[in-house]
Amino acid sequence: MKKFAKLAVFSTLGIAVTGAIGILAKKEHGAIGVGDRVPDFSLLDQNGQAFDITTVRGSQKMVIYFYPKDETPGCTKEACTFRDHFAEFEDVGALVIGISADSPESHAAFALKHNLDYVLLSDIDNKVRQLFDVPTDMFGLIPGRVTYVVDAEGFVRHVFNSQMNVTRHVEEALEILRSL
Repeated sequence: MKKFAKLAVFSTLGIAVTGAIGILAKKEHGAIGVGDRVPDFSLLDQNGQAFDITTVRGSQKMVIYFYPKDETPGCTKEACTFRDHFAEFEDVGALVIGISADSPESHAAFALKHNLDYVLLSDIDNKVRQLFDVPTDMFGLIPGRVTYVVDAEGFVRHVFNSQMNVTRHVEEALEILRSL
């Protein structure tokens, strides 16, 4: 019962609190948080090509966002908001990376249908989601929606966790990236 109470608190805080949630999550769950280096991982992208984070970590800013599922209303809105602001991410030198458990084929169709100009990674077995310790929502039924802003040295500078406020992920990321 105690674990359930913590999940409810994190869901509530994730919507109401920004920035500090990364630190709080780190203390409670061992999650990747503010000040942590992005861990090593490699996943297939929407083109079926291996994407190894070590090839970009430490050389450019990044936004790594975890989302529940391709083609769902909230996830599509979030993905398209990243797309609509893609030039702004390029202007600040940031690579945008979306990660979900969908297959590379699903990501390819999603990217094509919505003209997504950035990397989508397939975490079919949720190993990277677990590596980051991304919390779930709705009593563990829905994969969490969390965005990590990473500086050019490869360290997390900001974490935003909100299942419902999907466009705020982009706003928060750009605000932090502009300050780096």
